[in-house]
Amino acid sequence: MRLNRKNELDPNNIPEHIAIIMDGNGRWAQKRGLSRSMGHREGSKTLRKIVEACYKLGVKYLTVYAFSTENWSRPKEEVDELMKLLLEYLRNAEKELKGKNIRIKVIGEKKRLPEEILKEIDRVQKNTEHISGLDFIIALNYGGRQEIVDAVSRVVNDVKSGKITEINEEAISERLYTSGIPDPDLLIRTSGEMRISNFLIWQLSYTEFYFCDVLWPDFTEKHLKEAIICYQGRQRRFGGVKC
Repeated sequence: MRLNRKNELDPNNIPEHIAIIMDGNGRWAQKRGLSRSMGHREGSKTLRKIVEACYKLGVKYLTVYAFSTENWSRPKEEVDELMKLLLEYLRNAEKELKGKNIRIKVIGEKKRLPEEILKEIDRVQKNTEHISGLDFIIALNYGGRQEIVDAVSRVVNDVKSGKITEINEEAISERLYTSGIPDPDLLIRTSGEMRISNFLIWQLSYTEFYFCDVLWPDFTEKHLKEAIICYQGRQRRFGGVKC
């Protein structure tokens, strides 16, 4: 890992797309003798601050891993609290983002989501679809493998119907949940874990990874800038050679 020589943020080299695995809510709460639900609630406060920070820095796309397809296996009480927090966020999103050019998009499999959340997703996406600035993408009931399965299924159907005649990377990319969104430049995962946990498997092929020990509720704008500085100190070769 080659750090930025000046160890200072270069405002002219901000990653266009940042993806974040927001990990550590449960451990944060456990350390304080609180319920996991309280950890998720604190984590939601951190999310609001980081969205604001990315907007101020000029990030164009921010994708966060809010709820995975595997998270349904958690205790019902915890899942219910997560759904409640997501519903609250969607209902209040426009009020909190008032005056900011932030467009909200939700990606993932929507079949298992509660009807209330589905209605709020439709509403907030429609109400912000005309906005350009920061695209805030929430991965909800999301699984990277399932996304690829769904994309391949769409490709097969389009081949059968004659819409396309060739199966290639572009054909698959255009049928992912993230169609039209550039691949992440930087992935941040908090809490010290060093894996991608079925997140954006296709899209992370040439993404720079940054892992930090900070638990998500304690993650601040300062930590975000440290991650970006680290990113700015790397050479991105995309499989080629740079002299």
